[in-house]
Amino acid sequence: MYKLVLFISLLFVLISCSDSSKSSFEFAGGTFKMALNNEPSTFVSREIRDVYSSSVLTQVMEGLVSLNPKDLKVQPQLAESWKISPDGLIYEFKLRSGVKFHPHSIFKNEEERIVTVEDVKSTIELICKKNSEGLASPGYNLVFEGNLQGVEEYHNGKSLSISGLNVEGNKVMFKLKEKDNNFLNKLAHITCAISSKKIYEANLEQDMIGTGPFKFKEYKQNEINTIVLIRNEDYYLTDDEGNSLPYLDGIEFIIESKKLTQLAMFEKHETDFIAGLPTSRITKMLEGRLQDFNSVPPVLILSNNPFLTTSYFLFNHTDERFKNPKVRQAFSLAVDKEKIGREVLKNQYYELGYYGIVPPLQDEFRGYDFKGVKENAYSFNPEKARQLLAEAGYPGGKGFGSVNLRFTIDEIQSSLCDEFAKQISLVLGINVNIDGSTFEQTQADADLAKSEMFRSGWNADYPSPESFLSLFYGKNVPKSKDTPSLYNKSRYVNPEYDKLFEQGKKASKLSSQMKYFSSAEKILIKDAAFIPLWYKGDYEIIYSNIRNFYLNSLNVYNFTYVYKKDWTKEEFSQKSK
Repeated sequence: MYKLVLFISLLFVLISCSDSSKSSFEFAGGTFKMALNNEPSTFVSREIRDVYSSSVLTQVMEGLVSLNPKDLKVQPQLAESWKISPDGLIYEFKLRSGVKFHPHSIFKNEEERIVTVEDVKSTIELICKKNSEGLASPGYNLVFEGNLQGVEEYHNGKSLSISGLNVEGNKVMFKLKEKDNNFLNKLAHITCAISSKKIYEANLEQDMIGTGPFKFKEYKQNEINTIVLIRNEDYYLTDDEGNSLPYLDGIEFIIESKKLTQLAMFEKHETDFIAGLPTSRITKMLEGRLQDFNSVPPVLILSNNPFLTTSYFLFNHTDERFKNPKVRQAFSLAVDKEKIGREVLKNQYYELGYYGIVPPLQDEFRGYDFKGVKENAYSFNPEKARQLLAEAGYPGGKGFGSVNLRFTIDEIQSSLCDEFAKQISLVLGINVNIDGSTFEQTQADADLAKSEMFRSGWNADYPSPESFLSLFYGKNVPKSKDTPSLYNKSRYVNPEYDKLFEQGKKASKLSSQMKYFSSAEKILIKDAAFIPLWYKGDYEIIYSNIRNFYLNSLNVYNFTYVYKKDWTKEEFSQKSK
């Protein structure tokens, strides 16, 4: 009896010592499930270059700031606030107190789990160091290179510290070389997520230990591979009512490349959300389940969401044939985009590629001269295409030889590349060998320009034309052909383009930024540096009981406030008013 009383007393003490300020949300619980088209290429945040890794790691890792999924505005995250100097060169962040990394055996006590400015400092230094192969990380290229004072000296081993990075007390300070209006947006990118210094020093980064609302549980590798995340009980944020976040018990990312299989899983309610319907089933899905979309409350909710995503063909600009702009122009004019949109995409896109690399979303990029860019773009013109190819010295394709086109194997890309090869053969008399592979292998080959052409695409890292135009910035091209070119995969170099791009980055006013950036893109289009194909706009369907799940043009998923609750007819009718 004494032992029972002692146990109850101890239990009461433990409950009394817990964080009583947090309460549980009435509809908390449940697991959200969705499919990813490909395996994440990495579980180390600073190395992320693909949307699949980002979708997973964004739930687990956090940076000093983040983007609000509703409006894509920068919001506080691990930093509770920040200040910017009047000249725009110094950023000072105040770190939240008491934030903890996810539990791990490497931490000897709770104190060692707390995020400190030293963790922030060591993370930035890791991002800016060369990796074991002597290469720069995507985070360095995207955010800090050419931006942060002293970062190149540190990156090249000429300095033991970054002069523009300082910590003091609970504050982290960045000093920039020049004003960068997108610096906060860049810091919000997943490649700038803060990791534990102890985890890195123990070589345990693959364990995915972060501060986010969800923590990594397991990677089930069976017939269908699944990444399982579970609720972080120690998460520091609460909702406006003081309820603990996140609401969900977990998230499951199911790796499935076949869209038809994804749809079958969704229709059986084995997943809660599907992004992008298989082209062969769009009509049947949308028309066959009208009642599920139109009932009150609906079973399913449909969105046709435009993204800051561009699909395109890249030329390898180190290939002697593609150094000639007339050849590139001929290829551009030989592509029938209307047929691709109609027969390959089944009209599942936002716009066809009659603009440039920057998706024509006027609401996102106010003041950008999309009209002027479009006037310089290429439409299907077989006669002009043949004329230009002849002027380049290859009449009827004679003497040109074959072109190898690398792509990632899936339903859309396989059909696209097959159609492209037919069009180029018919119009120009040139044979295109289509060479499909895995996403990872295609990426690696593109980095090293191991083909004459590539099918590629880009999801913006942050909501600015700069994120797209940087893909053709000449100073991102390495000096050696044997060194991977992580961003400018086409290895396109044009000093005039680079000058306008740099002026856009430095411009203080948004209107000036847009002027310089759109002028740079007009040069890119006139030069036929690549072939824009379409701008993504997917049909996305979600079960209606999923609340607070926001779609946005960056395709950034945030599950912190997501919960599951069926609608009543009265509740949904009131919401719709």
